[in-house]
Amino acid sequence: MTAISKILIANRGEIALRVLRACKELGIATVAVHSTADADAMHVRLADESVCIGPPPSRDSYLNIHQIVAACEITGADAVHPGYGFLSENAKFADILDAHGITFIGPTAEHIRLMGDKITAKKTAVELGIPVVPGSDGEVLPENALKIAREIGFPVLIKATAGGGGRGMKVAKNEAELEEAVSTARSEALAAFGNDAVYMEKYLGKPRHIEVQVVGDGAGNAIHLGERDCSLQRRHQKVWEEANSPALNVEQRMKIGQICADAMKKMKYRGAGTIEFLYENGEFFFIEMNTRLQVEHPITEAITGIDLVHEQIRVASGAGLSVTQDQIVFSGHAIECRINAEDPRTFVPSPGTITHFHAPGGLGVRVDSGVYAGYKIPPYYDSLIGKLIVHGRTRVECMMRLRRVLDEFVVDGIKTTLPLFQDLVANQDIANGDYDIHWLEHYLAETSA
Repeated sequence: MTAISKILIANRGEIALRVLRACKELGIATVAVHSTADADAMHVRLADESVCIGPPPSRDSYLNIHQIVAACEITGADAVHPGYGFLSENAKFADILDAHGITFIGPTAEHIRLMGDKITAKKTAVELGIPVVPGSDGEVLPENALKIAREIGFPVLIKATAGGGGRGMKVAKNEAELEEAVSTARSEALAAFGNDAVYMEKYLGKPRHIEVQVVGDGAGNAIHLGERDCSLQRRHQKVWEEANSPALNVEQRMKIGQICADAMKKMKYRGAGTIEFLYENGEFFFIEMNTRLQVEHPITEAITGIDLVHEQIRVASGAGLSVTQDQIVFSGHAIECRINAEDPRTFVPSPGTITHFHAPGGLGVRVDSGVYAGYKIPPYYDSLIGKLIVHGRTRVECMMRLRRVLDEFVVDGIKTTLPLFQDLVANQDIANGDYDIHWLEHYLAETSA
């Protein structure tokens, strides 16, 4: 076991504060790194030490590996928690930290590489017994696209192998649309990721997005912590998440969870990870694995009582998992709303100074946010400013609590997506749990017309 005495948090915003809180609870010293734009951030104020690592652009600060390693050496930090985004799934970063004798709180570089390429990840999933979407065995080129599409059957989805966030992703409903879809997806992939490789999958008409939370100790032990339903999305970006999914029963939940846990045991996976599926007509189809902490991890914590960051740190230090599968008890229902600094109708970013901030409270209410009254939201980063997490004994109780706390939440001085959630919580389809990954976009199109 390698004791961790000081953790450098290589991130910003709400996730940096989330990690810092876990470190303090474990009695571990913290180092906050920040750009010049984030000098007044809450996690910087609360950390034991802070180091400025560059100007506002991410490439010059939060993505600057050399500066982060230098900050570790200056402060004596013996571990790095990457949060999510930025360098959290960067295998080169994990390798460099290892070469410097610094613990990376996450999976091995090998597993990051393995699951980071979607073609390789899909092949690995098949080998591990995880159900997958019918699709190409490898990269799709313009000259073999039609043959593969006919074998799969239209409609088909063209996806960037190194993709994410909906970029490099195109649907071809028939043969006439295929050539342009492949060409456009390759161009977008090259521009976004520096890699124009794409693959092809069967396009599912009205699936839900279901993901399973797993944690492994790197020695062949792994558990699952149930699933989350992340079907309410806009432009492939999650907006509202639930745990557990209103679409699954206990038998389905435990079956897919055990499949994922068994796969992680075979891999000897280390740390937290999320295996994502499309779910339609009672069947699960693997789409990707995220080898990091997810934005929506708090709803899993709410229904299990297990702190996922604590588990990450335990595993990274060699202490192993704190629980076994049979000790995990699922309790109630939880919903997370991602609060963005955006116009709730146009979704145009709304940076600026927060003049008033009041977070709601009460039983079963959690707000993960690094903002405060007087805080100036910089225009350089993701627009997520906070997450509202509500837990109840039942989904109905959870929805009623969410309705109440949304009316209490005050963020003045900028525009936020809070009004969108007030509309959603009053919608009958949402109340019934009757939605798929296309629902929100259709709803937004109808209400803005």
